[in-house]
Amino acid sequence: MRIAMLSLHTCPLATLGGKDTGGMNVYVRDLTRELGRQGVEVDVFTRSQDEHQPHVKEDLGFGNRVIHVLAGPEEPLPKEVLYRHVPQFSQGVYEFAHAQGITYDVIHAHYWLSGVAARQLREAWQAPFIQMFHTLGHMKNRVARAAMDRESELRIRVETELLRDADRIIAATIAESTQLQWLYRSDVERVEIIPPGVDIEHFHPRSAWEAKQRLGLDPKRKMLLFVGRIEPLKGVDTLLRAVALLRSRGVTDCGKLYLSIIGGDPSDSPVVKNEEMERLKNLREELNLREVVTFLGAQDQDALPDYYAAAEAVIMPSHYESFGMVALEAMACGTPVIASEVGGLAFLVKDGETGFHVPDRDPEVLADRICLILTDPLLRGELGEKAALYARTYSWSVIAERLIGVYERVQRERHDHWALADIEF
Repeated sequence: MRIAMLSLHTCPLATLGGKDTGGMNVYVRDLTRELGRQGVEVDVFTRSQDEHQPHVKEDLGFGNRVIHVLAGPEEPLPKEVLYRHVPQFSQGVYEFAHAQGITYDVIHAHYWLSGVAARQLREAWQAPFIQMFHTLGHMKNRVARAAMDRESELRIRVETELLRDADRIIAATIAESTQLQWLYRSDVERVEIIPPGVDIEHFHPRSAWEAKQRLGLDPKRKMLLFVGRIEPLKGVDTLLRAVALLRSRGVTDCGKLYLSIIGGDPSDSPVVKNEEMERLKNLREELNLREVVTFLGAQDQDALPDYYAAAEAVIMPSHYESFGMVALEAMACGTPVIASEVGGLAFLVKDGETGFHVPDRDPEVLADRICLILTDPLLRGELGEKAALYARTYSWSVIAERLIGVYERVQRERHDHWALADIEF
């Protein structure tokens, strides 16, 4: 079986933590590797954003490739601008496959822009396409506090069309499936609920002391950790306010506790600096947390397991998460997760078992739960042990097998559809 994986707006090999790099990049990269391990051939097509990058890279193993397709200027572009380049992207994908004499059995599209390309390529290749949105425009608009954070009507319209046109939709949780039905009035008969997986060979429990040694951290100090994109949706301001409350209670006395924030790049020039990063840095100053909160910028994926293991808890105060890959990675490393009870996090994190749920935008309750973990080492250990065991049920080997089953079903259904069409003709 050969799969065309489309990730138009972001490359699965990109450094994590930037504005458009996060859980989806990890999903596409790790799923492709596992599919290759299970004998499935995959080509991942993404738009070229850097003229110095090779157009074909075989960094995913098992002969599977990432192909950078020319579509517009080779630089990052806003989503609405990217939409105008989708036909060029689709044409580039088609020409690459045609030149190599390749045909694909299934197209797996990630995010709404890729879905538009998949719809065009389905007609050219007569191959079914599967759509995964990763986030939903309607949901992002429901939690947006500023006009600049709202998603466009274009995105909403296209997502609605793709729900109608795709051969199958992959939803990460039952919550996402419900949102598709409730907000988009979608028929959920073609929705398959399959969560993302985790690489348990890479993310697994390890000694916190040794992890701190490798990272150059003081083993006597206690670290809280946030990992994710630096954007308002992630609720980092709530976390900063919770840390300020902890300090007012004396929990951060003597420099024993600090918060590390992984994501974005704090060294960006003022011209390109992330506005949310600036806002958070200003808030850090207002709350007098300069000695407690450190912005580490984007970190290599190889370093993340040590950061997870070194942390007392990973905090995810998001206003919306379709799933929460960071939570799953942290739990796989045996680290409790304190997360907002929203979206996929409400299902992924087991309250009182693998971590804690907290209300959205409530620094008081968040501070209480952090304090509970910090002051009860036995509880922290129990939560971590259960988290690691639970995360193993999300091994990529298990998740990939389920997706292969979907690929086979849609391929068979499409074949039967065309056979009937030929008979009618």
